[in-house]
Amino acid sequence: LPAQGSLLYLDTLRATFPRALAPRGTALLSWTPGHPRAPAGWPLPTLYCTPARAGTLPSRAAALRVQLLFALRERVLHVLEAGLASELHDALATLRASWPELAQDLELGRLSPQPGLPEGERGRLQALLVPDAARAAELRAECGCGFEGIVRRLWPQLEVVVLGTAHGAEQLYCDALRQADCKGLPFYCPFYQAAGALLGVNLWPKEPAPRFLLCPDWAFYEFLPCPAKEEPQTVLLDELWEGREYELVLTARPREYRCRAGEVLRVAGFHKQCPVVEPVRRESQVLSVRGESISEEWFCRSLCRTVGMWPGARLVDYVCVESALLGASSGACAPHYEVFMELRGLRDLSEGQRYKLDQCLQEDFPTYKSFRFKGSIGPLRLHLVGAGAFARLREALGSPVPMPRVLREERLLQLIQGTVIS
Repeated sequence: LPAQGSLLYLDTLRATFPRALAPRGTALLSWTPGHPRAPAGWPLPTLYCTPARAGTLPSRAAALRVQLLFALRERVLHVLEAGLASELHDALATLRASWPELAQDLELGRLSPQPGLPEGERGRLQALLVPDAARAAELRAECGCGFEGIVRRLWPQLEVVVLGTAHGAEQLYCDALRQADCKGLPFYCPFYQAAGALLGVNLWPKEPAPRFLLCPDWAFYEFLPCPAKEEPQTVLLDELWEGREYELVLTARPREYRCRAGEVLRVAGFHKQCPVVEPVRRESQVLSVRGESISEEWFCRSLCRTVGMWPGARLVDYVCVESALLGASSGACAPHYEVFMELRGLRDLSEGQRYKLDQCLQEDFPTYKSFRFKGSIGPLRLHLVGAGAFARLREALGSPVPMPRVLREERLLQLIQGTVIS
């Protein structure tokens, strides 16, 4: 990150949440294999109560569990930080599933053996722990009362949740965390990055949707107006119009490459003549078996509307794939969508409930409805997967970046197919 970006972030965080920069007042839950780093700011080790080496463990699940244990030791936390919303979600899912074991580790001052935690690293990390029976008792008492609002109950002085990425594919997890585990806490995503470059900073931490100020000297920006014309011409920063959408074309230092980043941005306004943008979607995340071009953003809206019609159901995560990728296993019908989803609160779906998603897509997308009426697109097929399937998929993916919601890789598809329960 450019030093200017890190300093802007820290200044904004301190101005909005005065106790946020207190020593050891931040817990980091993030998997960064290879080298320790703070995903959302300046690498100031004195801010963190979680050891840097915990994030570099070879296993994502082990890294998040170890960091969670060190975070639970501290009662006075002001900031909970994660690289991805899904990392925070998976760490809290570990808390739900393993709080008795975590409480025992706190009480005894030990770090239990676990897959993906080398014995040498376990010894070095365990040396940093001390027995804390009082904190273990607090953990047992709070978890025994359920998990609604558990984050604020465990850390009463917590002020903000900081996320390295909180939009696009991660938005679903942000919404789930706000509704349950992190109820009542503001979420702050400080940076906008694309194609490996830092492009903007969020100066409005308390806004519900992240907005980013594009900084002119961090990269060279060009923009293609959306929807695209037959012979599109790029425009520059000073030619943008408020309220319009643009695809980002980027030339980033130090390698000075020019590329279409695949990111679509909406201009939300201007701050001191610099544009303030909101990420809208990624152009590559589009479903199109017959040219209907349904974006990930709009498919997710239809899916969430459908889940709202299933009493008691809460959507955990999903992926969608075009049936051609499945080959013969997709059946002999016309090309169609195959949707794999993990639900909480509902164990099975009737045929009528499953058809609701296809029905909502037809209502929301006339082109899709036309192709369905003609029979050139077949009925959507919906599959439920077991609890924790997507956490295991992210572990197998072995990459600390958001997982795509429109699958294009056969390897990922085989992994998720192995978790189908109905």
